[in-house]
Amino acid sequence: MLPELTKGALDRIMSGEEVEEPIFQVLGHKRLASSTSGERYRLLVSDGIKSNSFTMLATQLNQLVTNDVLSEHSIVQIKRYAISMVNNGGTQRRVMVILNIDVLVPGNEVGKVLGSISVDNTRTEEAGSNTALQASAAPQSKPVINNQVALKTAPRANNTSNNLNESISGSGGISTTPIAALSPYHNRWVIKARVTNKSNIRTWSNSRGEGKLFHMDLLDESGEIRCTAFREQCDKFYDMIEIGKVYFITRGVLKPANKQFNNLKNDYEMTIGNDTEIAACNEESQEIPEVQFNFVSISSIEHKQKDELIDVLGIVKFCSDVQSLTARTTGRELKKRDLSIVDENNDLINLTLWGQQAIEFNGDNNPVVAMKGVKIGEFQGGKNLSIVASSLFQVDPDLPQAHKLRGWFKTVGASEESRSISKVSADGGSMNGPWSTFKEAEEQRFGHADQPNQFITKATVNLIRSENALYKACPTEGCKKKVVDQSNGMYKCEKCQRDYPNFTYRLLASANLVDWTGHKWATAFNEQAEILVGATAQELGELKEQNNDAYLEKIGEAAFKSYIFKLRLRQETYNDENRLKATVVSIQPINYKVYTEYLLKKIKELANIKN
Repeated sequence: MLPELTKGALDRIMSGEEVEEPIFQVLGHKRLASSTSGERYRLLVSDGIKSNSFTMLATQLNQLVTNDVLSEHSIVQIKRYAISMVNNGGTQRRVMVILNIDVLVPGNEVGKVLGSISVDNTRTEEAGSNTALQASAAPQSKPVINNQVALKTAPRANNTSNNLNESISGSGGISTTPIAALSPYHNRWVIKARVTNKSNIRTWSNSRGEGKLFHMDLLDESGEIRCTAFREQCDKFYDMIEIGKVYFITRGVLKPANKQFNNLKNDYEMTIGNDTEIAACNEESQEIPEVQFNFVSISSIEHKQKDELIDVLGIVKFCSDVQSLTARTTGRELKKRDLSIVDENNDLINLTLWGQQAIEFNGDNNPVVAMKGVKIGEFQGGKNLSIVASSLFQVDPDLPQAHKLRGWFKTVGASEESRSISKVSADGGSMNGPWSTFKEAEEQRFGHADQPNQFITKATVNLIRSENALYKACPTEGCKKKVVDQSNGMYKCEKCQRDYPNFTYRLLASANLVDWTGHKWATAFNEQAEILVGATAQELGELKEQNNDAYLEKIGEAAFKSYIFKLRLRQETYNDENRLKATVVSIQPINYKVYTEYLLKKIKELANIKN
């Protein structure tokens, strides 16, 4: 026996009455494409007497349509909804936003329209609904949420600063507006939302002044929105906000979202102003969901655009140690760590962590990582990922997809060779390419015409020449040329044609590398040389000035240490003699999982083992 529809519920709801958990029949759906926030869907529903197409799904329920769960003729129960007022051809019209819905009977088991709905009624509701439902993505007047709690009038925009706290502490509860119904066209609202991400405080300084900011991502059962605090508001609210907690927020300033830096599914973003109030919600808020991810497969990243922000789930297959490098534009020292992550399709992509996150990350035991708003990079036709300031990064999240991925990796993924969609990164940090010993590279004529010019090898540092390993360079950003000491306290750069009162130290190390098949001299420039000697060029320069013996000892400590090297070979002519010059592209500590995988593959090739 089929459930009985809640007859007359549509008229009651659209007249402002609250109807608890009505039962409707779905007669159809239509996609509404928003310019920035992606797809939204409207439904044509019936209560057995009338039909109504002024009904829209909250974006997190889109999969019910795309997976054909809300099929034609299905019977559903609306567990939670919100009402928003929209302008439809000059007339104010209520739109029902569905926040929670249960399918009681699938459409294929019903197979017919229930009740006696006239065709004219259905067509009347259908006419003009495209315009109104599209407008509902940006409602233009104060919406009222259908909460199953006592409600109280939301504070007005000109209320004093303690009104929000007074409303919360009052006996009547507080009226809230769903995030999905926010727009710049009205300001009398209070939202109740969970903080799913909070950035570090960032500072800036330019010709217009200096300041600071932080942003947080807010989520309720209807959707999500980014909120940013600047200067005084940054100081006021930063310590108060905690990830995972729920807050009441009112009188924020709304504006169109900048999708270059914000991939949340909302056309708008919020700025905290002088009148904004934020108060902690101390009651249980189980109806507010945790962070929402929209994961894409690693293979799909191949076809996405550079700089796009996406959500990705992967398990760490390889993890490098923390590396130090100098930013080209600012000269600041940066910390980074490169990971290689795979998904269940055994596709692999390189991921870069920065700063404190890179320092604190522990890649032991192959953790699962979930990322929201990670940035796509591109180099030499390959794709890579990088965590940015707005990204959310979770390690071993309690998600069904994460548990499933962990099971796949333990049983299959850990022992299989992955297909990488990443190439060598711009700073040479990635270790992709052919493996070779020094003898094999010579036999296969690496570096000659029509042959590969780069290869990866495990080698040991035999020695580093201390003479000329350190030089005084031009202090201008981007210029690495050696300066000439004028013997008057000034240093001349021939390239820049300028004299400077100072210089910077840089390393240019000539290293003899050996493996079990032979040896090769290779040049390591500043960043790579610093890894070999375990000190910065500036530290070595100051050490040499103070104690040359200690400097020589520090250089000598680099001997007999092994690494994974990526080397580049290039033919050059010197004294009318052609020779191959080797340059260190990148250096990484030995990842024995990577190296063992290579050795096993080599053994199988030599033994002619197919599987």
